[in-house]
Amino acid sequence: MRVGQVGAISMSDWPLSEELVQIRDTTRRFMRNEVKKAEEQVEHDAIHLPHDLLDPLQKKARELGIWCIRSPEEYGGAGLDLLGQAVVAEETARCKMGAYIPACGAIGFDPPNVVFYGGTKDQIERFGIPGVQKGDKVFTAITEASGGSDPARAIRTRAVRKGDRYILNGAKMWISGVQHAQWGIVFARTGEAGDRGGITCFIVEKGMKGFSQREIPVIRSYSPFELVFEDCEIPVENRLGEEGEGFKLVSKWSVEGRIPYAAGTIGVAQEALEQAIEWVKQRETFRSKLADKQAIQWMVADSEMELQAARMLIYKAAMTATTGGDLKYFSSMCKVTATETAFRVIDRCVQMFGALGVAEEMPIERWFRELRVKRLGEGPSEVQRVVVARQLLGSGRKGGGEEG
Repeated sequence: MRVGQVGAISMSDWPLSEELVQIRDTTRRFMRNEVKKAEEQVEHDAIHLPHDLLDPLQKKARELGIWCIRSPEEYGGAGLDLLGQAVVAEETARCKMGAYIPACGAIGFDPPNVVFYGGTKDQIERFGIPGVQKGDKVFTAITEASGGSDPARAIRTRAVRKGDRYILNGAKMWISGVQHAQWGIVFARTGEAGDRGGITCFIVEKGMKGFSQREIPVIRSYSPFELVFEDCEIPVENRLGEEGEGFKLVSKWSVEGRIPYAAGTIGVAQEALEQAIEWVKQRETFRSKLADKQAIQWMVADSEMELQAARMLIYKAAMTATTGGDLKYFSSMCKVTATETAFRVIDRCVQMFGALGVAEEMPIERWFRELRVKRLGEGPSEVQRVVVARQLLGSGRKGGGEEG
């Protein structure tokens, strides 16, 4: 079964079930035949589609059963397990916006799953279910200027309870999705500095008094934001879980989230590689095709082998969630492997395209910028290596970078 081919189950589909192969192939056709055609109508660095293009795609995604893939079925989502999420994440990343806006927003954005496993019935009804129905972006605010990979020690934003409210003061940095969100999840300190049991999770709504935001321009088009809280009043009923349970909630969210995150980077890189392959088969230099030159052949071969290996590691991590094992260990491995691999592949693709690879005529240069950021997000590569090393060395130490 060749790269990109849609067809019957074969040995190359292992370890996917027949159902997951069907979901993959359905998503792939949807991306190729509808999403990419809509995306061609917007500018190179666009981060959303206009409603006249997006609404029909979202309707179709609901019909196909790939709407809000991480949210429980009982609340209107697809309810896919981590392996299913990885499969869909890879396919929906294969468009210009795909690194940060899967399927250009056509499959909706899941509310943070902490709402479903840590929220009250009232919170699920007020935020979770409407979030799935609308599929709107929701922000998650953990990182601060004091550090992002070690929230147990870095979080300084403080929430102090006064009667039926918490008074929130502090700031969050590098928070994605704020521009399109109406609410989000904010982690703040309610206990002593450095205490893992001293962090609490809150639902914060746009428009609350004392809450402001500032865009932070970066190398990608999808800008993060700084959030500032100045005596921002949060009702007690907006607290997720019990006071001091925030670190436990964010740990589950971050460990599981690294798997579809990693799969998305592989999807971008696979798409870039396939475009590069088509290019080198056509491009002539020095009286022969680029594809006939050993240097190019090795770039193509190395890229495909590394992508295949990273994909299998992602699948291994995803299956660990259901078969048992150390999910944190495998999710860290797949995250660093996938993001580093994807960036190397994109870099090779730029080289194969030459000047065209850095021109806005192609999506390659956008992916290059965005995948550079992916190596930092969800815990940078160095932090993930620390997690893996400590597991292997059996140190058991509680140090920096163990946010998950």
